[in-house]
Amino acid sequence: MLLVLCSLPANAGMKEDVEYLSHALLGGRGVGSTGSVEASWYIMRRFKAAGLQTGIDFLVTPSGIGHNITGIHKGNPKSDTYVLVMAHYDGLGTYNDELYPGADSNASGTAMLLSLADSLAGSKSNYIFAALDCHDSSLLGAEALARKDYKLSMVVNIDIIGSILAPPNKYRLDFLIVLGGEKFEKNNSKQFDKLNEGPGLRIYYDYYKSKGFTDYFYNTASDQAPFLRKGIPAVMFTSGITMNTNKPTDTWDTLDYEIMERRRAFILNWLSTL
Repeated sequence: MLLVLCSLPANAGMKEDVEYLSHALLGGRGVGSTGSVEASWYIMRRFKAAGLQTGIDFLVTPSGIGHNITGIHKGNPKSDTYVLVMAHYDGLGTYNDELYPGADSNASGTAMLLSLADSLAGSKSNYIFAALDCHDSSLLGAEALARKDYKLSMVVNIDIIGSILAPPNKYRLDFLIVLGGEKFEKNNSKQFDKLNEGPGLRIYYDYYKSKGFTDYFYNTASDQAPFLRKGIPAVMFTSGITMNTNKPTDTWDTLDYEIMERRRAFILNWLSTL
């Protein structure tokens, strides 16, 4: 079935968002491509439907013009501090006529970002929701956003969040990886246990028990890195890379949407406390 931009309702669910964003119509959402532009306008439309103050920043790259899309919710007029929630929406695109759909990487994170924006847009806290472009161009989208003069108390990055194909423990597929720095588990595990009573996930605070991988994905390779260099606290939520990541097999039907929804519920519980 061919999806078109106007066919999805403003309150589309995460599965519908992932299916749309990873559809061949968008060509893998490569930076500067027609499909990337379509994705950016889709995200803008969703932010507007949630009642957010929307904005767009243009990014010049060797591959073409990229677009960061932001949606601001100011629920507390007495504060000028925001929690930034972000996910990159660009993908590898199409090479040699072969589509790289990027369903888990990172249509899944983008879909969760849109769902969280819908849920938090009526809250009494201040949030900036950002859909980043140019992740696969040396994190240029994140670098550009980090240079803006927002006053941020926390950065929350969602990057690859829909799969159960590479669990840290083969006996628990309903897991979530949370990366927040060396002291994060000690400082937050009790609160997280309480917030997790409903979602019931198995939470890991490292990347497959590897210090090297944990440091790499937290401090260097993911979109929170430019913010960490500025001294802004940041947390990354992920379900980890799989054998489908950055391959033509990263399609919407390989994800587990029931567990993805439980991950969303946990992240929403935590964001609501910030």
